[in-house]
Amino acid sequence: MSKNIFLLLGLTALIGLSSCVSKKKFTELQAGNERLQLTYEETKLRLDECLSASRNYQDEIRRRDVEIGAKNSELEAKSRMVQQLEGQVDNLQRTNAGLLDRMADLSVISKEGAESIKKSLESINAQTKYIQELTSSIQSKDSLNLALVMNLKRSLSDINDQDIQVEVRGSVVYVSIADKLLFKSGSAEISPRAESVLAKVAKVINDHKELNVMVEGHTDNVPISNSCVADNWDLSVKRSTAVIRVLQGRHGVAADRLTAAGRSEFVPKTTNATADGRSTNRRTEIILTPKLDQFFKLLEAAPAGGK
Repeated sequence: MSKNIFLLLGLTALIGLSSCVSKKKFTELQAGNERLQLTYEETKLRLDECLSASRNYQDEIRRRDVEIGAKNSELEAKSRMVQQLEGQVDNLQRTNAGLLDRMADLSVISKEGAESIKKSLESINAQTKYIQELTSSIQSKDSLNLALVMNLKRSLSDINDQDIQVEVRGSVVYVSIADKLLFKSGSAEISPRAESVLAKVAKVINDHKELNVMVEGHTDNVPISNSCVADNWDLSVKRSTAVIRVLQGRHGVAADRLTAAGRSEFVPKTTNATADGRSTNRRTEIILTPKLDQFFKLLEAAPAGGK
């Protein structure tokens, strides 16, 4: 009887031990499964982020392709203009050659006629030189604007397109920056967030020494008056000079290239009747223009009949 009791106690202990071991393994397996599930969720999240980033990059590439296509079309139009000017040069040169042939036999030309032909040749040569110089200037200006726009867009590619825009109007490049990137509401103090934006713009400006820089401040039509600002005219000018001080003082843009201007509320880009419209109109425009001395001299030097 005693022997049977001991056997029964031993068997009971063995069964209990087996049960403990199985529960421990189950707990370990369950913990491992939870870790795998967590790893799966993290991996799936990273995959979704990568797919989203890939779609954004693809959209950006398509947008860049459209911009490049537009610039190529513009360059093609300018090239056609250059070809037309070159055709005029060829015509003038052929006329020049014909006049030279006529002068080969001066025995049949009066002295007055020969003098007239000589003056015509001098005028044609002057017009030919003027057309060649004008053609070269047009090509140089267009190439400069294209390179400038691409450099600016590349430098500012990490900033939302709604907050900063780069465009060519006529022969001038405009960089339009929303006020929320540069200033607090109603203030002319540069925000810390603006530092990186102005640093990137200043680098491109310093790479193009042939450009002058005008900074224009613009506001919406909501009146403002406080202890620091008298009205919208005052605010637009103070914001312009604040940007210029950063470009000159912190980024080394030469002072003789800089001009400050305030336009207040009077040159809006869109209506002030809506909040979105007012937000668009509150901006600072950095206007990059070629130094026009060489173009004015070229126009002044145009020969009579060549303008």
